[in-house]
Amino acid sequence: MAIDHKAALYRRLVREASALLPPFDVEVIEIHHRHKKDAPSGTALMLARAAADGRAPDASVLRRGRDGHAPRQQGEIGVSAVRGGDVVGEHTVLWLGDGERLELVHRVTDRCVFARGALAAALFLTGKSAGRYTMADVIGR
Repeated sequence: MAIDHKAALYRRLVREASALLPPFDVEVIEIHHRHKKDAPSGTALMLARAAADGRAPDASVLRRGRDGHAPRQQGEIGVSAVRGGDVVGEHTVLWLGDGERLELVHRVTDRCVFARGALAAALFLTGKSAGRYTMADVIGR
């Protein structure tokens, strides 16, 4: 899973919004190019897990896609994957309430974004002692 430092921030925002919007239904929709082999993407699953963690780490149900008779279950977080064209990556998290909808979207249109994220991580590590660090550390948790 390629994750840049903005995706780490996105994960944090999703977790916090889910904690503040408990009665809302949550859906994650991701779009990638036609050649991407996995579905849903690791980033989409990470965002769904962040939404679940914002509510209660052990209380949410993750559901991949919908087909046929598929009524929504209490606490369910849906994850849907779309593949086509040359889309580098797009992730949308939806909070759907009665009479309103909140969306957070991250669109990557150039793979250089991932290189910039790697460079930001390398600069963060400069002068640090040996240890385990994540992109959340890079953005300052």
